[in-house]
Amino acid sequence: MKTINVYINRLIFLAIIMTGLLLHAPQAGAQELKLNVKEHVLKNGLTLLMLENRRSPTVSLRIVFKVGSVNERIGITGASHLFEHMMFKGTQLFGTKDWEMEEPLLEREDELVAAIVATDDQQVRKALEEELADVRKQLKAITATEEFWSIYMRNGATGINASTSDDITRYYCNLPANKLKLWAFIESDRMKNLVLREFYSEKNVVMEERRMRTDTSPFGLMFEQLNAAAFTAHPYGWPVIGWMSDIDNITKKQTEEYFTRYYAPNNAVIVAVGDINPQEVTDLVEEYFSDIPAQPPIPEVTTVEPEQKGERRVEVEYDANPMVAIAYHKPEITHPDQYVFEVIQSLLSNGRTSRLYKKLIEEDRVAVMARSYSGGSKYPDLFFAFASPRHPHTAEEVEKAIYEQLERLKTEPPSEWELQKIKNQLEANFIRGLVSNSGLADEIGYYEAVAGDWRYVNTAIERIKAVTGEDVMRVASKYFVKTNRTVGTLVQKKEGT
Repeated sequence: MKTINVYINRLIFLAIIMTGLLLHAPQAGAQELKLNVKEHVLKNGLTLLMLENRRSPTVSLRIVFKVGSVNERIGITGASHLFEHMMFKGTQLFGTKDWEMEEPLLEREDELVAAIVATDDQQVRKALEEELADVRKQLKAITATEEFWSIYMRNGATGINASTSDDITRYYCNLPANKLKLWAFIESDRMKNLVLREFYSEKNVVMEERRMRTDTSPFGLMFEQLNAAAFTAHPYGWPVIGWMSDIDNITKKQTEEYFTRYYAPNNAVIVAVGDINPQEVTDLVEEYFSDIPAQPPIPEVTTVEPEQKGERRVEVEYDANPMVAIAYHKPEITHPDQYVFEVIQSLLSNGRTSRLYKKLIEEDRVAVMARSYSGGSKYPDLFFAFASPRHPHTAEEVEKAIYEQLERLKTEPPSEWELQKIKNQLEANFIRGLVSNSGLADEIGYYEAVAGDWRYVNTAIERIKAVTGEDVMRVASKYFVKTNRTVGTLVQKKEGT
């Protein structure tokens, strides 16, 4: 074991040196990870975080909006994810060949869509639909929705993307360091002058995405139903992509109001990691983003999920192989027990020596897949354990086998060797994620937006190292109880049903 520890520590040390991170050693033999992040907050509330790393002449940039599906409401679920799409459609400068011509056409499109929804007269509807088709034909001729992408690509950008979760929406871009001014010009314009171009067709794209990933996906459908059953009050119970009827019915006006309120500078974090001069970046962001007006403070989600008083079960019938998933309520990312859950996840399902793999897959051969997931969200969320049975075994058998492993955690602490191996794995994986500028930017932005402080990156390793076998038993005994669990089962359809 000593040889493994020395080897892992050497890898970690090399990774830290390569990424330009700073090491602080408060006492002999102890190394503490410290990122030398520079901070600046604009008068409009925009937070800027910068980490200088001159390994290559590039910079990874992230704009993180502290808004996700948790901030939505019934009727507009999926709004955050819809905006992930709409933010790439351009502004009054980008994405159009003639904004003066396009603007009245967009307004007329909105009027026609509203009129079509409001009328029951089939002749009137037909005339309105014909005019709408003509307006959209004209719009198509003067829009250039690929312009945003092409400008970035011509200037050496990579990794242009976006993602939406329960808590945050992130926009990604990696650029040559000498193109920072271009990035600031484009991104500040997106925050100031976003145009909801192709709004109605993009809603159809999102609905098709939902059909593909959820409605016609056995696993997606089961996990959506499991989540909805586990949360009876908190907005984590609805899907990030939104309910189909909400996506279909959300209006452009509702979407614009949502953008104005939540995509404001005082609800955003900009992260820049790479070949930068922090003062120059600060001056650039001040120049381009400081005139964007702040909005009223974003209200916190105050709904608290009531304590679960009994087991809940859901079944989803589908023509697919069976599967079982078990969800337990657990605390938010800033709670000390979250680090224990990360250790438990690794103990159960990290690699071929993990307990679920060895017992369910290798020894008893009752499952073809067995995993766990510990999450990490702004508000209390769920710990998952799930498995697919190996024929001829059943979902009930693998469910029972999972419970046996969870019960084992309550009475049998992991050995020192097992616990140290897990900590080494988690430590190595964490540092590996910080080797690139992109990984650093992702982690800094995530912790700042979700945990409320990017400094959690500095303390994560030490907190994981502090987890003991007694902590594992305590957390398992507290949370892995029948009254706190929701069980979802994917049931194969029988013939004739």
